[in-house]
Formats: sequence, structure tokens, C-alpha cells
Amino acid sequence: MRTFKQLAAVLMLIAATPVAAQSEGGLIVGAEAEKKIDSHWSMSLEADMRTRNDFKTMDRWTLGLGGEYKFNKYLKANAGYILMNNNFHEKISYKANGAYNNWRPSYWGIRHRVYASATGTYKFKNNIRLSLRERWQYTYRPEKTTQRWDFDNEYWEDKVVAGKAKHQLRSRLQIEYDKKKALLTPYANVELFNSLGIESVRYTVGTDIRLAKQHSLQVYYRFKNTRNVDEDDYDPNMHYLGLGYKFKL
Repeated sequence: MRTFKQLAAVLMLIAATPVAAQSEGGLIVGAEAEKKIDSHWSMSLEADMRTRNDFKTMDRWTLGLGGEYKFNKYLKANAGYILMNNNFHEKISYKANGAYNNWRPSYWGIRHRVYASATGTYKFKNNIRLSLRERWQYTYRPEKTTQRWDFDNEYWEDKVVAGKAKHQLRSRLQIEYDKKKALLTPYANVELFNSLGIESVRYTVGTDIRLAKQHSLQVYYRFKNTRNVDEDDYDPNMHYLGLGYKFKL
């Protein structure tokens, strides 16, 4: 009991992050199927959807395929591909005098992402598990032709949104209370998103819920604190409620 109380205190400390004045709420719902090939290899297929604008607007859908190799109980590596269909935010430009120039409505567009990561883990005798994951990812958004409204001439015109590629390093430190065959596995983590500087920090507190040997649920709260993003990207601080399901084949 003492160990669990200590873990709970750590979870609250990690989750106690400053809340920015301008932020939105959203929902993340996901599902994953995992197939163990042998004692080292496994494959997974996962999908999720998320909302923004205080749960009112669909933000994106994703479908991913990945593979994992476990070297030993301390180290594993994985890699994969994720197809993302994003609802990109609207954009309004202004003239020097503050008057409207043009307006590009929100639009749906595809992004492609590949990633590779390595995770080091150590489990103490009191069932506390610490892990550090380093992940590299490359995301590419193809060129897209949309429309925008010209306020001066009062007509729609084609607008080409240029393709964009981005490399990013994600570093995640996680603590969890992992007792064998327990109903709940509470955890907390903090993750840094780095691309020539820290762009955002993501904090997550949640628990895995063991339903059966092959079935589990995940519920969590996540706060993403945005630090530095491109001027073209609308990326507010986000509060997420998350629900996931995992099935082991």
C-alpha cells in the first residue's frame, strides 16, 4: 500500500502542469491488435480518432502498422508506418491596416509518418517500472490544392498548400505500477517533442485495465503544452480524455 501511495504522489506531481489561458479539449479513442510471432518478434495494427475544439470538431483519423523486436527484458525496439487524415485548421490573413485579406477554410488532407524507436526498461522488486523511450519520426504532408476567399474581389480562388516534411525526436520517461495479474496498471509519463528545439511537452496520467488474458482497456488524461511551432501551424494547448482497447492475438 505504501508503494502505491508513493506512485500516486508521483503521478500527481507529473500531472500538475501549468494550464495555459488559451487551450482546447478533445477526445482520443483508439484500438490496437497485437500478434506475438515468437519470443522476440511481434506485430501490431492500430487505429484511432481524435477531436478538438472542446470535443465539437473532428481533428484526425489514423491507421498504423508496426513491428517490435525484444532483445531482452531491458531493451526493445520497434518501427512502423502511420497514415493520417487530418482536418487542417482554417487560416485568415490580414492587410497592414487590419482589414481582411483572404480566408482559407479548414480542409482534410493526408499525412504520412514513419518512425523508429528504442525503449529501455527496468522493473524494481516493489513492482515499480521505469522506462525511457527515444523515438525518431519523419512526417510528410503532400501538396494540396484548396480554395480560399478573396475579400477584395469577392470570389473563390485556388490555393496551393505546399508539401511539407518534418523530422522530430520524441523522448518519453514513464513510471508505472506493474503488478502481475493486477486489475489496474496505473502509469504516468512526460514526453518531449524536439525539432531544433523543444516544440511541445506532453503529460499523461492513466491506467491499463485488465479485462482478460487477451483483452485490456486504457483510460487516461493528457495535457499537451505547446512551446514553439511554425507560424503556419495552429497548435493550441490541448486537454485530452483518452480511451483505448487492446487485443492480443
